[in-house]
Amino acid sequence: MKVKYFKFSFFVLLILILITVFYFKNKDSLGLVEIVETEYSVLENRNEESCLTCHQNTKGYSQYHNPELIGCASCHLGDAKTTNKKEAHKGMILIPGNLIDAAATCGKCHPNELHKIKNSLMTTNSGIVAVDKYIFGEANSPDYHYHIKDIKNSAADKHIRDLCANCHLGAAKEEYGEITNMSRGGGCNACHLNYSKEAKAALASYISSDKKELPKFHPSTDIFVTNTHCFGCHSRSSRISTNYEGWQETLLDVDSLANKKEFRILEGSRVYKYVEEDIHHTKGLLCIDCHSSHEVMGDGKKYAHEEQAVKLQCADCHFKEKPITIPYDSLDQESLLVFLHRNYSHTNKQIIVAKKDKHPLVNTFVDSLGNAFLIGKKDGKLHSLKPQSEVCARDKAHQELSCSTCHSTWTSRCIGCHTGFDKNEPRAFDLLDKKYGKGQWKEYVAEFSSSLPAMGVRESKTEKKIEPAIPGMILTIDKGSYKGKEKGTDLSFHRLYAPNSPHTTSKKVRDCKSCHVNSAAIGYGNGELKYNIKNNIGKWVFNPEYALNENDGLPEDAWIPFLKEVDQNTINSTRLDFRPFTVVEQKKILLIGACLQCHKSDSKVMQQSLVKGIKPLFQKLTKKCILPTWN
Repeated sequence: MKVKYFKFSFFVLLILILITVFYFKNKDSLGLVEIVETEYSVLENRNEESCLTCHQNTKGYSQYHNPELIGCASCHLGDAKTTNKKEAHKGMILIPGNLIDAAATCGKCHPNELHKIKNSLMTTNSGIVAVDKYIFGEANSPDYHYHIKDIKNSAADKHIRDLCANCHLGAAKEEYGEITNMSRGGGCNACHLNYSKEAKAALASYISSDKKELPKFHPSTDIFVTNTHCFGCHSRSSRISTNYEGWQETLLDVDSLANKKEFRILEGSRVYKYVEEDIHHTKGLLCIDCHSSHEVMGDGKKYAHEEQAVKLQCADCHFKEKPITIPYDSLDQESLLVFLHRNYSHTNKQIIVAKKDKHPLVNTFVDSLGNAFLIGKKDGKLHSLKPQSEVCARDKAHQELSCSTCHSTWTSRCIGCHTGFDKNEPRAFDLLDKKYGKGQWKEYVAEFSSSLPAMGVRESKTEKKIEPAIPGMILTIDKGSYKGKEKGTDLSFHRLYAPNSPHTTSKKVRDCKSCHVNSAAIGYGNGELKYNIKNNIGKWVFNPEYALNENDGLPEDAWIPFLKEVDQNTINSTRLDFRPFTVVEQKKILLIGACLQCHKSDSKVMQQSLVKGIKPLFQKLTKKCILPTWN
């Protein structure tokens, strides 16, 4: 009996040990985040530091990073107890905040934030790596978790190193100076480093004096993040930063521009033309007015893609009936610090929280009358938050559409790319390791343009949502060139669209025809989509604008063929849960398009269809109503 009891006890103990080991090895990926509450206090030995013996009367510090409060060595390390210059500077970190040393600098006071940042997509680049490996055929899913610092030198890895590995927070900031439109990485500095005019002038004098004239103004480390901090990385790929400000990238050459005032020329001679800016940008709102620290730094969990990490939804501020709120005394520590740093005073009002994860939007409040407001982080201006329009609330025909599907005015498009490996490139720069080598992947773009976004379907077991889509990868990859084969002998062609949040929001929504009679919106690409009626027979026809691609017979900019089924084995999206419309769905869309040939969008019958659906109206068809045939 004792032997059996001993065996049973041993077995239970073994199971508990295995569970404990599994927990600590996988708590991040399981979303079980350990948060260490930290006391923020004045350093006791700050007055004993010798730094200010030489660096006297230096100004420019933010309130909470003033040496009088935290000293100098808490950020810059070194030996602050000696007055010997060489000894004092030994082990000093000139540019603190890079992730490689953040645990010894920023992380001493902000361990929770550092933990979150390390798992953030902006640090791991997991989604970028996953999709790249998926397209190169090195993984069977775009949803695996990766960290960019761990990639090796496969064809996909080298492709990332050559073209994509600049934009991650682990990239070190190695030079003095402000964050600009071309800045990449820098750890904590990427968001929190700010140079005043005086600090920039002091730095210029320091450099020009061969580093003998010590700066009298120090850059500030604070929470006042501007759009410039976001721009460096988010003006590439889906280009949400440039979209937000209203600028579309072109392939124009700077020297060929007759009137440069009509264009915006960014560093690197990239030429942009103005289209239309996001309505939130016209109101003076910054990126961080919506995307607060809880999203920007992350919540400590590991996500495969950005749409999973972003928790804020339009409906959080533009709610149907009432917003979800919490009182001031329920704020978490991080939110409370932001509230205090920004000198907010609405402690007696309810604060809006995001529906998905309940993180507070500390720059919002609801007054005693139920009116909601947002305080602009750029200028402190008070903005009234408008509830959803009555049309959105009562429209039952478009419940599956995301807000951005209707309210996005345009998005960037890129088609006809070719990627090949030049084995003879003598100065190939590895963006990850920051060193030169031989052999480089090169990308050639056929066309940049803009248009209303196409539409795709995000589908899970519990939900179906129609979202904006863009041609993310319509390209050929010369895999053989990387393996040393003759160019063009081992090509792979890909036609993939990607889910997209354009950040070109407008108060005005796209009209009915822009979806139901628009070839690009449905996925066929640009062209002429016409409804022909002959002998009382209605039929849709499509004439594409672009030539047919020799690889798959579709127009260059298309996502799917016109009213034809797509082979189930065809990979046509950068996400497993995002797809184009099926033929059945296309027919439903075009059926409404046929009705719109006679009935205006604001006509009584079309307005009724929004509330009652289209089926009841078919009972009232007249002889003039010619519905489409599909054979």
